[in-house]
Amino acid sequence: FVSLVLEVKPAQVTLVPDAPGQLTSNHGWDTLKEKEYLQGIIRKFKDAGIRVSIFVDPVASIVAAAADTGTDRIELYTEDYAKNYHINRSEAIKDYVEVSAIATRLGLGINAGHDLDRDNLGFFSKSIPGLLEVSIGHALISDAIYLGLENTIQIYKRQLIA
Repeated sequence: FVSLVLEVKPAQVTLVPDAPGQLTSNHGWDTLKEKEYLQGIIRKFKDAGIRVSIFVDPVASIVAAAADTGTDRIELYTEDYAKNYHINRSEAIKDYVEVSAIATRLGLGINAGHDLDRDNLGFFSKSIPGLLEVSIGHALISDAIYLGLENTIQIYKRQLIA
């Protein structure tokens, strides 16, 4: 993975702590325990001119420690938000608002992803000042099957600026 990223040199790489063969993400980095590892790999990418984002859970201590890794951005793991959005969206967003404020104070950019869809994206986007990017795959492609890809992309973009 590291060799491929260094060869391709994308604008950004997002590091996710998935085990080999893991089908989908189910947690973010423990930036307290994995600090040294993350510092090393992040330095390699940044030395190559690649912006780095690390996938993290919405936990204040984890987000605060992310700044010590040298990352440029965090990507908030949003599964809990998505699961609880239709139950109580104000409660579901609370931790994300808190950790986003911490990230902003520490100079970290904010990305988000996992289980975001056209129903919950707008509220998330409005609630998180400074949100820079979202990672949406499954929901967008599933919607595109019925609504068409171009139309679906426009629907999602409108959720981000609404």
